[in-house]
Amino acid sequence: MPQHTLPRPICGHCDGFPTVTITTGTRTPTGQRQTISAHCPACHGTGHTTTAHVHTRIGA
Repeated sequence: MPQHTLPRPICGHCDGFPTVTITTGTRTPTGQRQTISAHCPACHGTGHTTTAHVHTRIGA
């Protein structure tokens, strides 16, 4: 029987685009543009927010 997982909510800070590439304005020796990657600080580059874990108590 397949296990179904619920979709995680998309990060509200980056709207699901967690990593961007930024041009630094310089060029490499081969003539290509020098770029750096930046990750969303809220979701740490995952694109999703983590939900609070619900703990249930079994027994009394």
